[in-house]
Amino acid sequence: MAIADMAEFFGVTHRTLHFYEEKGLITAQRFGLMRVYGRSEVTRMALINVCREVGMSVSVIQDLFDTLSTATSQSEANLMFEEALIARRRELAANLSTVHRQLQQLNILLEHEETNPGRGPQSKGPSLDDMETRCLQLMAEGYTSMRIGRTLELKADEVASLEASIAGKLGAQNRFQAVAKAVLLGMVAN
Repeated sequence: MAIADMAEFFGVTHRTLHFYEEKGLITAQRFGLMRVYGRSEVTRMALINVCREVGMSVSVIQDLFDTLSTATSQSEANLMFEEALIARRRELAANLSTVHRQLQQLNILLEHEETNPGRGPQSKGPSLDDMETRCLQLMAEGYTSMRIGRTLELKADEVASLEASIAGKLGAQNRFQAVAKAVLLGMVAN
């Protein structure tokens, strides 16, 4: 198959085919100045296309081809390919989970803004009492829990409880996330 036919068949550019050659994924025979691909290269290109469609990087495809070259039978090669697809599915599922979590956080921030339009920067976010507000400000300034305790004249367990209360009200998992959310909501200066 000539390079033009290969490019058209797989919906890629000539440059893409050259790139795959540079990376050792396919090889072309030369007839004068023309590149020509044999049946095995067409098969490899079909596999590359499938891998690229599911978002595999070129380096992962190179590793897959190295692994497939050790297969002693077609059924073994099929199992290796299936394992690579399963690994990619796990990776995509993990990424999807991260995206969903980020969307939830954005929705929480946006819903809060929609329910409290036009409020000044100091009045955004959940309601905190004076001690929580002071503690949050010190957290935002980078104070450690021990230093917050000394500054506010609180015991270590009282500071921990105060920080946990602030994080809970902000829907945060820890003090750092609480500070980040507070900054985004305009509750503390960044």
